[in-house]
Amino acid sequence: MPVHLIEETAKALDDYASVPICFVVNVRYRILAQKSGGGEIALTEVPVNPPYEYDYDLLDHPSCWRQWDLRTWGFLAAFDGATRVGGAAIAFRTPGLGLLESREDLASLWDIRVRPERRGQGVGKLLFEAAKAWARKRGAREMRIETQDINVPACRFYAKQGCRLEAAHPGVYERQPEQVQLFWSTRLE
Repeated sequence: MPVHLIEETAKALDDYASVPICFVVNVRYRILAQKSGGGEIALTEVPVNPPYEYDYDLLDHPSCWRQWDLRTWGFLAAFDGATRVGGAAIAFRTPGLGLLESREDLASLWDIRVRPERRGQGVGKLLFEAAKAWARKRGAREMRIETQDINVPACRFYAKQGCRLEAAHPGVYERQPEQVQLFWSTRLE
């Protein structure tokens, strides 16, 4: 049976969070150059020794998202038969969410997750395309994605989907000052 997607509401966040988002960090990006004014950002991979496991949900569990009004958010779930294999959350028109810059035409792929045993099998691409379609249908012209220099697999994925690395901000995370915040974006027009 092929993977199928459904749209859910924030009421399903506990089920959504049942898909693990952890990954092994064995390489990270180092910023080589960043030109001001939106120029090219040059990255290089550096090995991490020893490798370690990182789990975003330990810092920002989906249940914490309820601090915002989630009625304008999109929640997509990927199923293989009755088994939940992935999900995507799209933030949209959310007052107080700085990433959206109070813009009515900007959406954020807030979260995308695929079960570890299903990664690399097209589930993420299916969710990514559905998230773009969801945002486009609601009038968004751009979708932004935040990740970090330690999540090289996600960065590779976004680049493969045609996203552009727009910005790199070192030292912005209070709880992980060694991480570099990366912003990717894709046009939806």
